[in-house]
Amino acid sequence: MSDASDFRSDTVTLPCADMRRAMAEAQVGDDVLDGDPTVGELERFGAEWLGKQAALYVPSGTMANQIAVGVWTRPGQELICEAEAHVFRWEGGALGSNHGVQSLTLQGDRGALSRAQVEAAIRPDFIHCATTGLLCLEQTHMGSGGRVIPLEQLEQAALGARDAGVPVHLDGARLANAVVASGIPAERWTRGFDSVSLCLSKGLGAPVGSLVAGSDDFVTRARHERKRLGGWMRQAGIIAAGGLFALKHNVGRLAEDHALARSLAEGLNALDGFRCPPEAVETNIALVEVDLPEWSAAEVAERFGAFGVRVMALGPGTLRFVTHKNVGPADVERVISAAKAIA
Repeated sequence: MSDASDFRSDTVTLPCADMRRAMAEAQVGDDVLDGDPTVGELERFGAEWLGKQAALYVPSGTMANQIAVGVWTRPGQELICEAEAHVFRWEGGALGSNHGVQSLTLQGDRGALSRAQVEAAIRPDFIHCATTGLLCLEQTHMGSGGRVIPLEQLEQAALGARDAGVPVHLDGARLANAVVASGIPAERWTRGFDSVSLCLSKGLGAPVGSLVAGSDDFVTRARHERKRLGGWMRQAGIIAAGGLFALKHNVGRLAEDHALARSLAEGLNALDGFRCPPEAVETNIALVEVDLPEWSAAEVAERFGAFGVRVMALGPGTLRFVTHKNVGPADVERVISAAKAIA
């Protein structure tokens, strides 16, 4: 299905010719022994963009988050997060397997936690309780359809933990989408957080990699965690060059993805059997409720596939469409035509 319209994720993007050229021409070195010059350039540029002292290049967003958990917690502690948080739902049970950390999940308001919720969840200093090791928040919130959590709400939730001496990590896999949608620079979003991750291989279009950033001391400790997780790479400048190109050139164009996602939502919402209010689409993710009694969302996804549309079922009654730089208006028209035929 190489000619399919692929809306499963913004990780399916392919590097453009200019990105490939940058990767082919990248200066490289052994990043373990001597340091790779292109990796170093990416880490410095990424740290500045994120408003942090230092950053570390890692293979994946999951590893970036798990490194932060490893730095901030110790076995037997508890991590607080929202019930649909990626670090809890979609990282293969890594919190317990990698770090011996248990999770306390809170039901958010479309992904957002209040300061009162966070403060109430922090464990007392009592021998019968696990101690609270970390609060993890997410921006944008994937489980709520790429929602941009308002800055003040995000900061207040973080303050609820930091004022109690609990560090806070921001899973910013799609933070660039929040930057473009809100007009608020990344360094402002990250100001109230002790560490932050950023995925370069989602909407930004790089083939591999994420950054995890924080203070110099945090990144020193993060390097040890990366080593333990097997994430220290050798001549990684070849792929780091793709991430550097993405961060320098592909942030602003995310606005096109956002507009395309709203267009898709408008088209589907107008059809019987599909519901996706366009006003609920803030970035590049459209969660579409399927109301076709004879079929589950997974079965509807299969039927879309027969029309050359690839889409992911996210639960029994929901399809997730994600727009990105390798789909355009013609692909949206393909989706609407397929939906009409299916319904």
